[in-house]
Amino acid sequence: MGSAKAKGPPMRRAHRTTRSGKADHPDRPALAKSLTLAAMSLGFGVVQLDVTIVNTALNSIGTSLGGGVPELQWIVSAYTIAFAALILTAGALGDRIGAKKVFMAGFAIFTAASLVCALAPTALTLIAARAVQGVGAAILVPNSLALLNHVYPDEKERGWAIGIWAAGASFALTAGPLAGGGLIALVGWRCIFLVNLPIGLAGLWLVWRYADETPRSPDRELDLIGQAAAIGALVCLAGAIIEGGAFGWSNPWVLAGFGGFAALAALFVFQEGRASQPMLPLALFRHGLFTLTSVVGLLVNVAFYGLIFVLSLYFQRVNGLSPLATGLAFVPMMGATLLANLLAARATERFGAPAIIAAGAAISGVGCVALLDIARGSSYWALCTQMIALGAGLGLLVPPLTSALLGSVEKARSGIAAGVLNATRQTGSVIGVALFGSLVGQAKAFIPGTRESLMISAVLLIGAAAAVAVVGRGRKK
Repeated sequence: MGSAKAKGPPMRRAHRTTRSGKADHPDRPALAKSLTLAAMSLGFGVVQLDVTIVNTALNSIGTSLGGGVPELQWIVSAYTIAFAALILTAGALGDRIGAKKVFMAGFAIFTAASLVCALAPTALTLIAARAVQGVGAAILVPNSLALLNHVYPDEKERGWAIGIWAAGASFALTAGPLAGGGLIALVGWRCIFLVNLPIGLAGLWLVWRYADETPRSPDRELDLIGQAAAIGALVCLAGAIIEGGAFGWSNPWVLAGFGGFAALAALFVFQEGRASQPMLPLALFRHGLFTLTSVVGLLVNVAFYGLIFVLSLYFQRVNGLSPLATGLAFVPMMGATLLANLLAARATERFGAPAIIAAGAAISGVGCVALLDIARGSSYWALCTQMIALGAGLGLLVPPLTSALLGSVEKARSGIAAGVLNATRQTGSVIGVALFGSLVGQAKAFIPGTRESLMISAVLLIGAAAAVAVVGRGRKK
């Protein structure tokens, strides 16, 4: 074994590298480890913050830059399309050239794109900048986990660190609507993107200063054909659904979009079946539980994030609430999500993952059914309990869903399995915003479209609950 030269500040001792390429740094200072964890939490937190903070600003953005619901859908969906399509390749790139280097590039891309979003003169510029933000987000999430895995080799210590990493993201997700509403009331919608700049600069400095590079795997191949097909398929699907609501489902361009999606999706599956190192190993789907949890993750996000988009517009465009009031309206719902996250582990230990996943999906589904009498001018207090149920159900099911998915594959493939779950959930967000936004796109159809969105969500969630309950009962037998 040779010893590597020390890098970074004098306080950090050099770590040794074994012949297997794995880092061995038992003497790594606790402060450096904690500050690396802080940087990873900032990276994941800012990604989650931008998932919800933008929804509060949709009405203000539409008023400022012009455009209707389709443009607002693209502002949300451009981010999630890039996030969903690139997250698996971003993780592979970190394996290939080093997670620290790639993570820093992702933070720089995200921060620079945030500045462009804040300065965007037109809706088209904002949509393009949001797509670049999504690229940065896709890079940040898997490589933050890779760096944590490298910095915390002890399993128990790593579990604690990942808990902190996830809790920070849940807090950002919860605080997003309120923070967005407050910033818009004080300064304007552009500042919701400017807030990412100090976070990004702090994260970059902490990573550069305190994080060690991970071992490289030069033989790790990038599935560029599969990546291109995945991006094309998602863009075609989202575009066809969004524009179908605006121009009609029989429009030639809309039909061409659905055809393009079918062709590119088929190309993607074909490529993943033949590639030596596929972006998405299809063999994972031979595990029944892996397939089920992936599908449930997709369906839950269709419902949850699609409804957040619709309810944000409902509060502001239909009921005339300010952005701040809209942010406050989401606080109980997001708070219930965070609280349920914290309770989920204990409940899972007692009743088992399938039972808690099914219960969470059923609670959210019942909340959607109870919201079906929503109308123009409905009192917020008449909707609050149902929204809390929707958020609590999601918070209850996500931790055991993630645990069940990771437990369904061998430990060596847990990284790619986690990436698949993130990708499928973000794909669900793309579909939910595109579909539900199309249903409410016309002013006269907003309330009927909202009710249709709620009914679709209820069917998806209750159906997912039933499927998980049946599989769970079968596994017990």
